[in-house]
Order: sequence, then structure tokens, then C-alpha cells
Amino acid sequence: MVEWLSAGELRQVLDRALAHAVSFRAAAEDAPQVPSVDFLQALARFDAPTPERPSNPVAIIDELAGLVDGGLMMPSGPRFFGWVIGGSHPVGVVADWLTSAWGQNAGNHQAAPAASAAEVVAGRWVLDLLHLPRESAVGFTTGGTMANFTCLAVARGAVLRAVGWDVDRQGLFGAPEVTVLIGDEAHSTVFAGLQYLGLGRERVVRVATDTQGAIMSKDFHRALEAASGPTIAILQAGQINTGAFDPFEEIVPAARAAGAWVHVDGAFGLWARAVESRFGLTAGVDQADSWATDGHKWPQVPYDCGLAIVRDELAMRRAMTIAASYLPEAAANERDPTHYVPELSRRARGFATWAVIRALGRSGIAELVELNCLVATLMADRLAAEPGVAVVNDVVLDQVLVRFGADEPPERGDELTRMTIRRIQQDATCMAGGTDWRGRHVMRLSVMGGTTHEVDGARSAEAIVSAWRTVRSSANGPLSG
Repeated sequence: MVEWLSAGELRQVLDRALAHAVSFRAAAEDAPQVPSVDFLQALARFDAPTPERPSNPVAIIDELAGLVDGGLMMPSGPRFFGWVIGGSHPVGVVADWLTSAWGQNAGNHQAAPAASAAEVVAGRWVLDLLHLPRESAVGFTTGGTMANFTCLAVARGAVLRAVGWDVDRQGLFGAPEVTVLIGDEAHSTVFAGLQYLGLGRERVVRVATDTQGAIMSKDFHRALEAASGPTIAILQAGQINTGAFDPFEEIVPAARAAGAWVHVDGAFGLWARAVESRFGLTAGVDQADSWATDGHKWPQVPYDCGLAIVRDELAMRRAMTIAASYLPEAAANERDPTHYVPELSRRARGFATWAVIRALGRSGIAELVELNCLVATLMADRLAAEPGVAVVNDVVLDQVLVRFGADEPPERGDELTRMTIRRIQQDATCMAGGTDWRGRHVMRLSVMGGTTHEVDGARSAEAIVSAWRTVRSSANGPLSG
């Protein structure tokens, strides 16, 4: 017979986990920001026959900590600039531990009243911080992918309902065609959402973008005029590579006047609204119908936490509500989480979100965003001053695109850039990744760490310059990578 842990045994396990967690976090500042163990090596470590008998819990935690050693990225470190990943604020981490210990299923307001209440207040705080319409409904999802999916599901239902078609009851067979206007440089998760919803990744009208990846107003108006029937316009606050913003003030009013639903993918860029000096980048975005953003990016909520925000709460409830005879109905003054996201069983994400916002406050979030943007600018200036290096985007937020061998032929520059990125990752002083931008390979820096300061940016920039100089000095002959 399997025995559950006693209070004393549970304390031993939690104490051991705490020791490992504190050790990991304490080492983050000086630790390599890149794993030293790759996937196949990690798989070899974990690979073992299926356990036949119970094991000692403390030994399991020790074993797990040993198995992952060297196989983890360091997003909680001060020099992690890969992808767009927040650093998980310590208070949020602890709140998330409590969430696991409480073991609540947050899908229903009666099954976990406190979880639903935390979502209400945390969602209200998010709307206030982002200066979005206070009547909006907020759903807590796994991340930006599901936040975009949720908002686009609501949009699909609303625009079809406006022409007399109930997609929730009748599906898409025989439905009026929905026109989707989307920028050429929209994020892949938005296309994924369109795919999942039966609207298609390629059955869209792609609107031309400028050199920074922002939609060009004239092209959008031209596409809008050509559209007929139900229409969804998808805009972007913070292009994933450049950080650029679509011209909301110029295109949102026209789209709404034409009856289109306007959705904004603002996974990280929407948080520019929390900073006075960056607020103008998002002027007019509050006039949209829905917004997707992440809690686990700039606010530093632990993974996972996405936020689907919809101005029309009734439209969101129509698209998302899960009903069954065994599920209690919510009263008029109660919030049932199953009305706002596509999950019935799910984690109580509101607790950690509430805790992080409570810990940082409005001023703390603003200072964090502003500091990250400052570090990005300082790094860009240092790198651009180095011969053979070019910053290829306007650094308006926290994203920096860097090209090495900028004075070389394009193909040679691509290879020099790849070689420099590999050298940077081998050095592991900081973490930076590569991406393709406008047909050329570039290095992308995403400055989003809660512990990142100017000194970390300076140290990282020097490490990057050193890597580039090493590559350049060794690249006199044909490059082979």
C-alpha cells in the first residue's frame, strides 16, 4: 500500500527543494547563461526503465536536481537575452509553489473561489496598468499563443454573429467567408491561432510592412476597402524582432468604422503602456476590441501566464463558456473562469500574477520596463560603434537586431553572424540567439530580465564584441562555420 507523506516528511522534501532552488538562483548572476548539456545528453541522463516501486522522496528531489544540472537556460540571470523571456520574480515563484501545494483546479468559481477572486483582482490591476477599457474581460491562459487563440475565437464568433451566423452552434460549414487582414511580419502564434480556428494560415490578406515590420497605413486602408463581409484585423504591439508598433491611431478607427474586429497581439510590447516615456508607442491601441499579452514576460510572472483581454465580455462568454449539468452556474455577481478561456481543468494562475503585481507595484513595473529599454539602447550603441557590426533596427523598446560582417557581401555576412552567435553561446557570458530578418541572418537581443542592469548590458556587449573580433580575425580564409 502506497503511503502519503507525513507532515514531517513533506517538510523534509520541501526544505530540500528550497535548498536547491536557492542555490540555483544564487548562482544565476555568475553562472553560464547557456546550458552546457544539450538535449541528447540530457535525455541520456534521464533515460531509465519505468520505476517498479516507490522511492525515497528526498532522494528523488536530489536526483532531479542533479539530472538537470547544466541542462537549464538561465532566464533568471542578468544577461539572458534569448527569445523574449521574463525572469520569474521570486515572490511569484513562491506564490506559484503555494499554488502547487494548494492543488486547486481553477476552472470553476465554486471549486476554487479564492482562485477566481484572485483572477478578478489581478485582471483588474492589469487593465489599470495597461490603461485598457475597464469593462474588458480578462482570461488567464498558458501564454500568448492561447491568448491570441482565445481572442481570435471571440472575434470569429462576433463578426459572424453580426451577419446572422452563429458559428458556435453551426460551425464553419456554409458560413460566410471571414476576411483576415494581417501584417506581413505578424508573429507565428497568430497564424497558429488562425489555423486552429479553421480560418487558415494562408487564407489571409497580408498587409505590407515597413523596414521595421510595422504595418503601412496606406496599404492597410487599401486592403480594408477591398474587404467585404465579416472582417478581422490583426495588429501588433511590439514586433518580435524589432519591437516596432503598428500605427494604431491611423488604422484602428477606420477598421472599426468598417465593422471589422480589431485584435492586437501585444505579448510584450503592450507593457510599454505601463511606462510614461514609452506610452506614445501604443497611442490608439486602447480603441481595439481585444488584446493578447503575457504575464510571464515583462511583469516577470512565473511560467506560464498569458492574458486574453476582450472589451465585450458577453462576446467572450459566448465563445468560451463550458457548460455541463454537474457544473454550478455563476450568480450575477460571481466570476466563473470557464467563461473566459478554453480550459476547464487548469492551474490557478491568478495567485502568482496577483503576488508579482503586489510586489512590484505600478512604479516597479514601469522602472523594470524602462531599465530594460535603456540597457537595450546602451548595448545597441556599443555594438554599432564596433567596425563591421551594424544594428539593423530602430531600438524603440528592448529588441536589438545585430548584423556581423556588415561590410561584407550578404552571404558572407550571414555566415559571420552565425559564427559569432555560436562563439557567444560557447563563451556563455550572455545568451543571445539568431533569427532571419528580411532575408538576412541576424543576432537578436531581447532585454527582459528582472535582474538585468546597465553593468550587465555593458559586460554582455563587451563579450559580444570579443566574440566578433575572434571570429573576424580567424575568418581570413573561406568560412566553413
